[in-house]
Amino acid sequence: MPPALKYQSIADDLRARIAAGEFPPGTPLPAQRALSVSYGVTLMTLRQALQVLADEGRLLLQPGRGTIVPPAGAGYRLDTLRSLSEDLREQGHTVTNEVLASGMRKPPGWVAGHLGTGSALRLERVRHVDGRPAVHQISWVAEPHGTRIKERDFQNEQLYAVLASIGVSVHSATETIRPRVVTDPVAGYLNRPAGSAVFVSDRITHGLDGRPVVVDRASIDGDLMEIRAERSAASLSIRWVK
Repeated sequence: MPPALKYQSIADDLRARIAAGEFPPGTPLPAQRALSVSYGVTLMTLRQALQVLADEGRLLLQPGRGTIVPPAGAGYRLDTLRSLSEDLREQGHTVTNEVLASGMRKPPGWVAGHLGTGSALRLERVRHVDGRPAVHQISWVAEPHGTRIKERDFQNEQLYAVLASIGVSVHSATETIRPRVVTDPVAGYLNRPAGSAVFVSDRITHGLDGRPVVVDRASIDGDLMEIRAERSAASLSIRWVK
Protein backbone atom coordinates (compact mmCIF):
# COMPACT_ATOMS: atom_id res chain seq x y z
CA MET A 1 0.00 0.00 0.00
CA PRO A 2 1.42 3.46 -0.87
CA PRO A 3 2.59 5.48 2.20
CA ALA A 4 -0.07 8.15 1.60
CA LEU A 5 -2.80 5.53 1.78
CA LYS A 6 -1.16 3.83 4.77
CA TYR A 7 -1.24 6.88 7.04
CA GLN A 8 -4.82 7.67 6.00
CA SER A 9 -5.85 4.09 6.72
CA ILE A 10 -4.24 4.29 10.17
CA ALA A 11 -5.97 7.61 10.85
CA ASP A 12 -9.32 6.05 9.87
CA ASP A 13 -8.73 3.07 12.16
CA LEU A 14 -7.68 5.21 15.14
CA ARG A 15 -10.62 7.54 14.59
CA ALA A 16 -13.00 4.56 14.73
CA ARG A 17 -11.31 3.19 17.86
CA ILE A 18 -11.61 6.54 19.62
CA ALA A 19 -15.28 6.84 18.64
CA ALA A 20 -15.92 3.31 19.94
CA GLY A 21 -14.50 4.26 23.34
CA GLU A 22 -11.37 2.12 23.19
CA PHE A 23 -9.43 5.28 24.08
CA PRO A 24 -11.74 7.36 26.32
CA PRO A 25 -11.47 11.17 26.57
CA GLY A 26 -8.53 12.28 28.68
CA THR A 27 -6.51 9.06 28.21
CA PRO A 28 -3.22 8.58 26.33
CA LEU A 29 -2.70 6.42 23.28
CA PRO A 30 0.04 3.76 23.39
CA ALA A 31 3.55 5.02 22.74
CA GLN A 32 4.20 5.99 19.12
CA ARG A 33 6.86 3.33 18.65
CA ALA A 34 4.49 0.64 19.91
CA LEU A 35 1.74 1.90 17.61
CA SER A 36 4.05 1.95 14.59
CA VAL A 37 5.02 -1.66 15.27
CA SER A 38 1.39 -2.74 15.69
CA TYR A 39 0.45 -1.12 12.36
CA GLY A 40 3.62 -2.32 10.65
CA VAL A 41 4.70 1.17 9.52
CA THR A 42 7.55 3.56 10.13
CA LEU A 43 7.37 6.22 12.84
CA MET A 44 7.13 8.87 10.11
CA THR A 45 4.03 7.27 8.60
CA LEU A 46 2.42 6.85 12.02
CA ARG A 47 3.10 10.49 12.90
CA GLN A 48 1.42 11.59 9.67
CA ALA A 49 -1.69 9.68 10.77
CA LEU A 50 -1.59 11.20 14.26
CA GLN A 51 -1.25 14.68 12.77
CA VAL A 52 -4.39 14.14 10.69
CA LEU A 53 -6.35 13.40 13.87
CA ALA A 54 -4.68 16.26 15.73
CA ASP A 55 -5.76 18.65 12.96
CA GLU A 56 -9.32 17.37 13.41
CA GLY A 57 -9.15 18.04 17.15
CA ARG A 58 -9.38 14.33 18.00
CA LEU A 59 -5.88 14.08 19.48
CA LEU A 60 -3.48 16.29 21.40
CA LEU A 61 0.18 15.83 20.52
CA GLN A 62 2.09 16.83 23.64
CA PRO A 63 5.90 16.62 23.48
CA GLY A 64 7.20 14.80 26.50
CA ARG A 65 3.73 13.62 27.53
CA GLY A 66 2.62 11.53 24.58
CA THR A 67 -0.54 11.53 22.50
CA ILE A 68 -3.76 12.28 24.40
CA VAL A 69 -7.42 11.95 23.51
CA PRO A 70 -8.76 15.40 24.52
CA PRO A 71 -11.07 15.60 27.54
CA ALA A 72 -14.72 16.16 26.70
CA GLY A 73 -15.28 19.84 26.04
CA ALA A 74 -16.56 21.88 28.96
CA GLY A 75 -19.66 23.75 27.86
CA TYR A 76 -20.36 27.38 28.69
CA ARG A 77 -24.13 27.62 28.33
CA LEU A 78 -25.87 30.83 27.33
CA ASP A 79 -29.39 29.85 28.37
CA THR A 80 -29.02 29.92 32.15
CA LEU A 81 -28.59 32.43 34.97
CA ARG A 82 -26.63 30.03 37.09
CA SER A 83 -22.96 30.62 37.72
CA LEU A 84 -20.35 29.24 35.36
CA SER A 85 -19.08 26.95 38.12
CA GLU A 86 -22.55 25.44 38.62
CA ASP A 87 -22.89 24.73 34.89
CA LEU A 88 -19.50 23.06 34.70
CA ARG A 89 -19.99 20.95 37.83
CA GLU A 90 -23.33 19.72 36.47
CA GLN A 91 -21.44 18.52 33.38
CA GLY A 92 -19.14 16.43 35.60
CA HIS A 93 -16.13 18.75 35.69
CA THR A 94 -14.10 19.62 38.75
CA VAL A 95 -13.99 23.39 39.24
CA THR A 96 -11.81 25.26 41.72
CA ASN A 97 -11.53 29.00 42.24
CA GLU A 98 -8.30 30.91 42.72
CA VAL A 99 -8.90 34.40 44.12
CA LEU A 100 -6.30 36.81 42.75
CA ALA A 101 -7.67 39.98 44.35
CA SER A 102 -10.70 41.25 46.21
CA GLY A 103 -11.49 44.74 47.49
CA MET A 104 -13.43 47.96 47.06
CA ARG A 105 -12.30 49.96 44.04
CA LYS A 106 -13.39 52.73 41.69
CA PRO A 107 -14.68 50.93 38.58
CA PRO A 108 -13.38 51.69 35.08
CA GLY A 109 -15.57 53.67 32.70
CA TRP A 110 -17.24 50.72 31.00
CA VAL A 111 -18.32 49.35 34.39
CA ALA A 112 -19.24 52.74 35.87
CA GLY A 113 -21.66 53.18 32.98
CA HIS A 114 -23.72 50.38 34.55
CA LEU A 115 -22.97 50.60 38.28
CA GLY A 116 -22.25 54.31 38.71
CA THR A 117 -19.01 56.09 39.54
CA GLY A 118 -18.88 55.23 43.26
CA SER A 119 -16.85 52.36 44.69
CA ALA A 120 -17.77 48.75 43.96
CA LEU A 121 -16.42 45.37 45.02
CA ARG A 122 -13.84 44.14 42.51
CA LEU A 123 -13.37 40.37 42.60
CA GLU A 124 -10.69 38.82 40.35
CA ARG A 125 -10.56 35.05 40.00
CA VAL A 126 -9.16 32.24 37.87
CA ARG A 127 -11.42 29.24 37.34
CA HIS A 128 -9.52 25.95 37.12
CA VAL A 129 -11.45 23.26 35.26
CA ASP A 130 -10.22 19.71 35.83
CA GLY A 131 -6.97 21.14 37.16
CA ARG A 132 -6.25 23.51 34.26
CA PRO A 133 -6.75 27.30 34.27
CA ALA A 134 -9.67 27.92 31.92
CA VAL A 135 -11.32 31.25 32.80
CA HIS A 136 -10.00 34.57 34.08
CA GLN A 137 -12.89 36.59 35.50
CA ILE A 138 -13.25 40.04 37.01
CA SER A 139 -16.59 40.70 38.71
CA TRP A 140 -17.75 44.10 39.90
CA VAL A 141 -20.52 44.06 42.54
CA ALA A 142 -22.70 47.14 43.02
CA GLU A 143 -23.13 48.92 46.32
CA PRO A 144 -24.41 48.44 48.95
CA HIS A 145 -24.05 44.71 48.22
CA GLY A 146 -20.30 44.86 47.62
CA THR A 147 -19.53 46.21 51.09
CA ARG A 148 -21.77 43.61 52.70
CA ILE A 149 -20.00 40.64 51.08
CA LYS A 150 -16.43 41.87 50.71
CA GLU A 151 -15.12 39.66 53.54
CA ARG A 152 -16.66 36.43 52.24
CA ASP A 153 -14.53 33.46 51.21
CA PHE A 154 -14.88 33.50 47.43
CA GLN A 155 -12.38 30.71 47.00
CA ASN A 156 -14.94 28.34 48.48
CA GLU A 157 -18.21 30.26 47.99
CA GLN A 158 -19.96 31.16 44.75
CA LEU A 159 -20.75 34.82 44.12
CA TYR A 160 -24.44 34.30 43.23
CA ALA A 161 -24.93 32.10 46.29
CA VAL A 162 -23.32 34.73 48.50
CA LEU A 163 -25.61 37.40 47.05
CA ALA A 164 -28.63 35.16 47.61
CA SER A 165 -27.57 34.71 51.26
CA ILE A 166 -27.99 38.46 51.84
CA GLY A 167 -31.34 38.56 50.05
CA VAL A 168 -30.21 39.68 46.59
CA SER A 169 -32.03 37.71 43.87
CA VAL A 170 -30.79 37.53 40.29
CA HIS A 171 -33.55 38.15 37.75
CA SER A 172 -31.98 38.56 34.29
CA ALA A 173 -28.70 39.10 32.50
CA THR A 174 -27.39 40.35 29.18
CA GLU A 175 -24.20 38.88 27.77
CA THR A 176 -21.97 39.62 24.81
CA ILE A 177 -19.27 37.16 23.75
CA ARG A 178 -16.55 38.08 21.28
CA PRO A 179 -13.41 36.35 19.99
CA ARG A 180 -10.27 38.14 21.12
CA VAL A 181 -6.55 37.56 21.58
CA VAL A 182 -5.27 37.34 25.13
CA THR A 183 -2.64 39.74 26.46
CA ASP A 184 -0.54 39.83 29.62
CA PRO A 185 -1.19 39.50 32.51
CA VAL A 186 -4.30 37.45 31.67
CA ALA A 187 -2.25 35.25 29.32
CA GLY A 188 -0.05 34.29 32.25
CA TYR A 189 -3.02 33.46 34.47
CA LEU A 190 -4.41 31.14 31.77
CA ASN A 191 -0.99 29.66 31.02
CA ARG A 192 -1.36 30.69 27.39
CA PRO A 193 1.06 32.60 25.11
CA ALA A 194 0.15 36.24 24.60
CA GLY A 195 -1.77 36.53 21.32
CA SER A 196 -3.63 33.22 21.77
CA ALA A 197 -7.33 33.13 20.92
CA VAL A 198 -9.90 33.40 23.71
CA PHE A 199 -13.57 34.21 24.10
CA VAL A 200 -14.27 37.39 26.07
CA SER A 201 -17.65 37.54 27.79
CA ASP A 202 -19.12 40.80 29.11
CA ARG A 203 -22.15 40.10 31.29
CA ILE A 204 -24.45 42.47 33.18
CA THR A 205 -26.64 40.75 35.77
CA HIS A 206 -29.78 42.49 37.05
CA GLY A 207 -31.75 42.15 40.27
CA LEU A 208 -35.52 41.94 40.65
CA ASP A 209 -35.79 45.73 40.46
CA GLY A 210 -33.99 45.75 37.10
CA ARG A 211 -30.90 47.47 38.44
CA PRO A 212 -27.45 46.04 37.58
CA VAL A 213 -26.04 44.00 40.46
CA VAL A 214 -22.91 42.46 38.92
CA VAL A 215 -20.82 43.36 35.89
CA ASP A 216 -18.45 40.60 34.74
CA ARG A 217 -15.69 40.31 32.19
CA ALA A 218 -14.41 36.78 31.63
CA SER A 219 -11.64 35.59 29.32
CA ILE A 220 -12.35 31.97 28.39
CA ASP A 221 -9.70 29.62 26.99
CA GLY A 222 -11.13 28.53 23.62
CA ASP A 223 -9.03 25.35 23.58
CA LEU A 224 -10.66 24.05 26.75
CA MET A 225 -14.20 25.43 26.50
CA GLU A 226 -16.98 25.52 23.97
CA ILE A 227 -19.95 27.91 23.87
CA ARG A 228 -23.39 26.29 23.82
CA ALA A 229 -26.80 27.87 23.25
CA GLU A 230 -30.28 26.40 23.25
CA ARG A 231 -32.43 27.66 20.39
CA SER A 232 -36.15 27.49 19.75
CA ALA A 233 -38.34 28.45 16.83
CA ALA A 234 -40.04 31.19 18.84
CA SER A 235 -37.05 32.91 20.41
CA LEU A 236 -33.68 34.33 19.44
CA SER A 237 -30.77 33.44 21.68
CA ILE A 238 -27.80 34.67 19.65
CA ARG A 239 -27.57 37.81 17.54
CA TRP A 240 -24.91 38.10 14.88
CA VAL A 241 -23.41 41.60 14.60
CA LYS A 242 -21.50 42.59 11.48
